[in-house]
Amino acid sequence: MKINYIKCHGSGNEFVMIDSTVQVVDDTLLPILSKAVCDRELGIGADGILLLVQNAEGLYGMRMFNPDGSEAEMCGNGIRCIARLAEQYVGCSHFDLTSGGKVYPTARYAPIYGDIPTYGVEIGANLLSKDFAFIPAEQSGFINGIIEPLHPTLHWTAISVGNPHIIAVVNTIDITLLEQLGERVKTLHNTFPNGVNISMVELRDKNRIFVTTFERGAGITPSCGTAMTSSATAMALQGLCDYGVEIVVENRGGMVRCLCSNEHGPKTTLIGNASYTERGEIDFDGKTFAFRCCGVMGDEIEAWNSFLQSRE
Repeated sequence: MKINYIKCHGSGNEFVMIDSTVQVVDDTLLPILSKAVCDRELGIGADGILLLVQNAEGLYGMRMFNPDGSEAEMCGNGIRCIARLAEQYVGCSHFDLTSGGKVYPTARYAPIYGDIPTYGVEIGANLLSKDFAFIPAEQSGFINGIIEPLHPTLHWTAISVGNPHIIAVVNTIDITLLEQLGERVKTLHNTFPNGVNISMVELRDKNRIFVTTFERGAGITPSCGTAMTSSATAMALQGLCDYGVEIVVENRGGMVRCLCSNEHGPKTTLIGNASYTERGEIDFDGKTFAFRCCGVMGDEIEAWNSFLQSRE
């Protein structure tokens, strides 16, 4: 396969994006390709690959593959990047995108800083999921409870936003413990049959939180969009942040804004950047992998770095 790509990031969460609506991509090779592309020593270096796709009804959408080759149902940072790529085809600033068999209302928003491209996606939250085997059948959800096989004292809230998340509010994030818990989940098949994304959250000010996440299939990453969405939702459900007010959600990769609602069930709009950093070409035959950078988007890189410096 010879493939054109765009490297992009949402809140520091880096992806290699491929427009499969205009070039042929061998579906059977995608897991292997993702492993090769994401390798930060031998590949391009990324937290996953994203494919822009189009279904039989004409809706554009996203497929995402993690660095370990597994396919993810949803990625909040990734779908903003896909939204930017899809916008040139849909011809309007408000449109729907698909991911994991679900439809997500998406829109271009006013820039978060300077002229940084900014997009928002509305994500519905479910408090019950087949991925949460630890929730008793008689319960309608799991908010601020202990999951004994995972940890004896931490309190978790379980939320599915297209993929499963558990969130613990802590005074100080312990990255070593978070990584240990992420590895432990892999052994708890009866509790988490399909794995789970794990986040620790600090409440730093009214409607301002800091999140760190161990992503299923990727480990600890600088940023995870669905984790930031789930964390803001969990804080609103517990009364620690407000509905109807933009919540500032920070992490090591950057910042997004989340707007939570609980009308007709919980849902949260995730608003943040979709920045391009380079364009290039991939040559891959299933065994050997090579890539060539054809251009760096220096203006967008500089704009994002200026934004990060403004927050210090």
